Amino acid sequence: MIRCNLSSVMVLDQQKAEDFYVGRLGFVKKRDVPAGAARWLTVEAADGSGVELLLEPAGMDFARDYQTALYERDIPFTQLGCDDVKAEYQRLTGLGVVFRGEPRAPAPGMPLMATFEDGCGNLILLVEG
Repeated sequence: MIRCNLSSVMVLDQQKAEDFYVGRLGFVKKRDVPAGAARWLTVEAADGSGVELLLEPAGMDFARDYQTALYERDIPFTQLGCDDVKAEYQRLTGLGVVFRGEPRAPAPGMPLMATFEDGCGNLILLVEG
């Protein structure tokens, strides 16, 4: 069976991204390996049960253009999950995380969702369930 074990999110500053994803979201650093002028830097859920998230530098012009286009159109770069979106919204708001609105279900039968800024050039969709 094939499964996803690594996903990436482009970031403008790897140290700032590490500080945010570890210090505010609660991920733990998994790998930190020098890779030229950057790092192979991954984080994962604190319980170790999730997919590694590569905090990948948006070093190429086309990567920054793509990231900027998504951000300007209010399109999340990726989706993260949690058990209770309202509780995470409250916790993260208290830590200074900027949300684009309060948690809501976009349609009947859909889970609660909230979009936040990661401070590294991305919008991230937080989904309950």
